[in-house]
Amino acid sequence: MATAIRLFEQFGVEQVSMNQIATEAGIGPGTLYRRYRNKGELCLDLIKGNVVSCFKDIQTYLEHNRKEPPEQRLKGALRIFLRFRESKMQLLKGVEDAGTTNRKKAGTRSPLYDELHRLLVELYHEMNNEKEAVRNNVFKADMLLEALKSDAYLYQREVRGYSPEEILDLLYITFVS
Repeated sequence: MATAIRLFEQFGVEQVSMNQIATEAGIGPGTLYRRYRNKGELCLDLIKGNVVSCFKDIQTYLEHNRKEPPEQRLKGALRIFLRFRESKMQLLKGVEDAGTTNRKKAGTRSPLYDELHRLLVELYHEMNNEKEAVRNNVFKADMLLEALKSDAYLYQREVRGYSPEEILDLLYITFVS
C-alpha cells in the first residue's frame, strides 16, 4: 500500500499501472491481482477510512442541523463532500475510472455513489415529497452526482477555473434553488 501511495503521489493514479506497483513493491503481479482486481479497488482500499470519516462528518452535520431547512442541510453536506473530493481527488478518480470500465450492467454503482445518492434523495424528499416529485427527486440526485464525478468536477476546476466554493454555490443554484 505504501508503494502504491508513493507512486500515485509521484506520477498520478492514471499514469501508474498495477504491474508497476507490483514491481516497485517487490511482489509478483499475480499477488497484487489476487488482492485487488483492478486499480480502482486498490484506490478504494487506500481511501476507505477517509470515505467512512466523510460520511460520519456528513451524518453528524445533518444531525446537528436537523432543524435547518433541507436546502441548507443539502448545501452543508455537499460542502463536506467537496472538501473530501478536493483532498482525495486522484484516488477518487481512480475508483471512478475503474468503476466505469468494469461496470457489468447499467445502473451498477459504487457504495460511495449509493450512499451519497441515498442522502441526496432523502433531502430532496424533505424539500418536496409530493407523489409526482418522488421520481424527480431521484433524477435530481442522479444528475447532481454526475456533476460531482471527477471528470466533470475537474473540468470545472481546471478548465473553467472555478474554486470549490464557487462550484458549491453553482451546484446549489442549479440543483436546489
